[in-house]
Amino acid sequence: MPPKKDNKGSGKAGGSKKGGGDDSEKSAGKEKKGGNAVKVRHILCEKQGKILEALEKLKAGQKFPEVATAYSEDKARQGGDLGWQIRGSMVGPFQDAAFSLPISTVNNPVYTDPPIKTKFGYHIIMVEGKK
Repeated sequence: MPPKKDNKGSGKAGGSKKGGGDDSEKSAGKEKKGGNAVKVRHILCEKQGKILEALEKLKAGQKFPEVATAYSEDKARQGGDLGWQIRGSMVGPFQDAAFSLPISTVNNPVYTDPPIKTKFGYHIIMVEGKK
């Protein structure tokens, strides 16, 4: 509905209006350079109470894969391992958290606390590698 975009060309207004800031970030070509990937694990729970229980287990010293196997509602229950994910392949808040975390190990994980909320539920995220 902004009149200035419609005046410049209605054909382009729809495309730029829909994508907004996301298009400019993706068009920077970062995902194609190979330098923006993370090896990520997560624990996904639909209910906040359940993810908080999982968080307590991690704080008590349990290994990340064990807690993920016991608590995560993700279909890929292999210790929460999502493998290598590139920028642009993950949902916004999850991606922001994954790229801001330092690299850690399953025995001594550095994870998101508090859990990250996305349209899928609540996530505890840890990163095992970056490239």
